[in-house]
Amino acid sequence: MMGGNDQRRWLRVRHDTVYHYGAPVELAHHLACLLPRETPWQAVRGWHLQVSPRPALWATDEPPPLAMSRDPWGNGRLLFGHDGPHERLQVTSLFEAGLLAPPLPQLWAESSPPWEQVAETLRYRSGGAPLEAAEFALASPLAKPDAALAAFARRAFLPGQPLAASAQALMSQIHREFRYLPMSTDVGTRADQVLALGQGVCQDFAHLMIAACRSLGLAARYVSGYLLTLPPPGQPRLIGADASHAWVQVWCPQQGWLALDPTNNVAAALDHVTLAWGRDYADVAPLRGVIRGGGQAQPQASVTVEPLDAARD
Repeated sequence: MMGGNDQRRWLRVRHDTVYHYGAPVELAHHLACLLPRETPWQAVRGWHLQVSPRPALWATDEPPPLAMSRDPWGNGRLLFGHDGPHERLQVTSLFEAGLLAPPLPQLWAESSPPWEQVAETLRYRSGGAPLEAAEFALASPLAKPDAALAAFARRAFLPGQPLAASAQALMSQIHREFRYLPMSTDVGTRADQVLALGQGVCQDFAHLMIAACRSLGLAARYVSGYLLTLPPPGQPRLIGADASHAWVQVWCPQQGWLALDPTNNVAAALDHVTLAWGRDYADVAPLRGVIRGGGQAQPQASVTVEPLDAARD
């Protein structure tokens, strides 16, 4: 719990996922990636996961310790299952996030090296210890480098330009040239397909930006999270609220990971709540599983992010 002098902006988050199965599910195993991350800019308190019906082996509504684990990138994972028939599954994640404003993007470029120099530091050298960020310069299933993506990226990454300025230019380029169109893609759509389509949703724009950066030898990773549902008076409502959101972090030696949201053409700040990060969406899907029975069922997801009362701050 933070003290009275804390300058964080506290938000309350609720994320509901509901499955209505067409036939009874006889047996199910699920993996949830719904534990929000603690970062220098984000504190987390009161996280609770509600699962209905109660999973097998849970004596109470609280998950047993052995059900929790960490993936290679430090994201929390929760394993649960059901061994009895059920026709509906609801998973609700509840928590509070306290956000601090990160450094202003205008300050990044002042100490950001040329992007070519950063790409050179990420290249593999025999006998040398690779940078931790180097893994995120490699291909992943949904964000693979290729020549067309490199050409797209070079329109923003001009020769000798600071990496931070180039990354922001690429973010703006995607926002300007690609249409936000729900239901135009699915969770398996790759970055090269998004480039050809010219449209998509936040997940697609994140994959496009990540793959474009990787095509130039740079490190970029996928961030899943949430947006403030209703902005303060006088501020525009960001695209992607009321659902899970996604943005990008680009690695720079001086500033660390620069968080950029191409869907809204803004740096991730006090409206963005971080859930998890990985190479692409496939690493951090909020909920996945294997079931026996059930027929066809599409998840219905809803998200609410709202400020806490001033008294709670």
